[in-house]
Amino acid sequence: MSMNHTPSGERIHIGIFGKRNAGKSSIINALTGQNLAIVSEVQGTTTDPVLKAMELLPLGPVVMIDTPGLDDEGELGALRIQKAYQMLNKTDIALLVVDGSAGITDEDIRILDRIRKKEIPCAVILNKCDLASDNREQVAHALSACQIDEKHIIWASAEKKTNIHELKELIASLVPSEDMKLRIVGDLIRPSDFVVLVVPIDKAAPKGRLILPQQQTIRDILEAEATSIVVKETHLKETLSALGKKPALVITDSQAFGKVSAETPRDIPLTSFSILFARYKGNLKTLVAGARALDNLKEGDTILISEGCTHHRQCDDIGTVKMPRWIREHSGKELNFEFTSGTEFPLELDKYSLIIHCGGCTLNEREMKYRMKCAEDAGVPMTNYGTAIAYMHGILERSLEIFDL
Repeated sequence: MSMNHTPSGERIHIGIFGKRNAGKSSIINALTGQNLAIVSEVQGTTTDPVLKAMELLPLGPVVMIDTPGLDDEGELGALRIQKAYQMLNKTDIALLVVDGSAGITDEDIRILDRIRKKEIPCAVILNKCDLASDNREQVAHALSACQIDEKHIIWASAEKKTNIHELKELIASLVPSEDMKLRIVGDLIRPSDFVVLVVPIDKAAPKGRLILPQQQTIRDILEAEATSIVVKETHLKETLSALGKKPALVITDSQAFGKVSAETPRDIPLTSFSILFARYKGNLKTLVAGARALDNLKEGDTILISEGCTHHRQCDDIGTVKMPRWIREHSGKELNFEFTSGTEFPLELDKYSLIIHCGGCTLNEREMKYRMKCAEDAGVPMTNYGTAIAYMHGILERSLEIFDL
């Protein structure tokens, strides 16, 4: 990924939902001014969710999600509908596109109910407004019965480009305030502070670049008007001695936790990228409780290790090799492990005794919290790499001291 590109996990995800031929793809093309989505009179042209990162003024960087029609039919259609509804788990703003010329149907109301149950900010777009003069009263009555705020309803025409500018303004109004957004590390430091970042460069490190959590943390430090000092774990001790000023914080890659903890004086706060992202994307208290569940594992238990992205696995991969080894050593038990990556996350979690997730840097906050809620509903403890590693090394408590938990 280019350093100049906003990561997918940091973009507002805008999901477009509705029935077949309501004009979802046409609305996307009208909003973006580009032919990003295939448009056809044939029902069911969009057969799988399509995600496209782009700039959308006045919002800025977004991900547009075009979904299959939620009234699809047959066995294959049911699978498409399931995939479409799964996109709600990563949707920050939902747009329900309705064929205004056909009016509001029971299926539109069911879609709307699903969106509202997930408490996703939503706008209703009544497309084909130029053909809907006879339906406006019926539509207004139906939406009023659904208790939809009139400010979140707009008549538009993707074909005629009617009210497209107004639709963009409406979408922008649904974006959560920046004041409500957590910082990765910026709220823990002050201007002119030194922050030391420990970044191992080994076989698992990407060639010629830093991994995404490291990039994002450096950027947040800069925005806090502080100074980031990036070192390999082999140079930490001499760097701390040469600074001439005590750093406000040391942040380490989880895999170097033990060595970094031993070489960082006790009066210097220490944490990890993964723990920072646990707080930023999810619920740190829940993940800490999940790490302590490592002590309760029994012989033959099955553990799910899940990652939010797909990547080429090295010979000593952290998810499939190191984590299972460390967990077996910590528990002294013979355990079973299953692995998922990317957008796949099991719907049925009951068979797992513990879920260990990556830091979730490529997932947006909504999807990470959705996965945690699935684990909570199934009664399965969940933690992440950095929190688990710190616990197994006996340094979790120290790693949490900087946070107000």
